[in-house]
Formats: sequence, C-alpha cells, structure tokens
Amino acid sequence: MAHVLVVDDSSTMREIVSSYLIQNGFEVTVASDGRDGIAKLQQDPGIRLIVSDVNMPNMDGLTMAQKIRSEFGNKDVRIIMLTTEDNAAIRARGREVGVTGWIVKPFRGDAVLAPFRKFCGLS
Repeated sequence: MAHVLVVDDSSTMREIVSSYLIQNGFEVTVASDGRDGIAKLQQDPGIRLIVSDVNMPNMDGLTMAQKIRSEFGNKDVRIIMLTTEDNAAIRARGREVGVTGWIVKPFRGDAVLAPFRKFCGLS
C-alpha cells in the first residue's frame, strides 16, 4: 500500500484529502504543521508522498520541504504543495527547496489520483 503524509493546519482539509486518498487505496498519515510533518516522516520511512499546505503555524510547508531535502537528505519522497498560494515567487522558492509539484486549492481528487499513484509506484 502506498503511504502518503498529508500536512495541513486545517483539520477540514486534512480530512478531505486523507479520506479521498484512503478511499482510493492509499495509506495516509496526517500532520498539523511542518514540524509535525517532519516528525511523522522520521517515524515512518515508508512515506513516499507528502501533500502539504504552504501557510501553517510553527513551520510552513516550504521550510518543511527544505529541511527534508537538506538537513535530512531525503531526496526520494515526493513533495506536493496543496495551497491557495499561486504566486510565481513562492512557486519558484518551492522549486528551489525541492518541491515536486504545486496544486492550487480546492482539492480535486480525480485530477491528482493518477499522478499520486505514479509518485507512489502504483502505476
């Protein structure tokens, strides 16, 4: 089973995304911010995909991505930002820190199902 980490400070968004992914055969872990996301990733090396918001308290999604890539040296996990941010400068920073992809909310599960399966080695 493919393991996905959903990181968002909104419990509603965590529920929407995780429920959809679980219904479509993914194993899902949730985290409430970037710090929590890093902790969950360190606890479970089986995580293959992270779907994260950008703007969160304690640690934002881009800082989390940067730490995952640089401090922890994890180059294998795919990191997708699911956010309301559609600013070119913020997207560029995302690319610089190793973000794999960018999805502007609202979450449309059917549009991302095939790429998520591919990222997790299910296609």
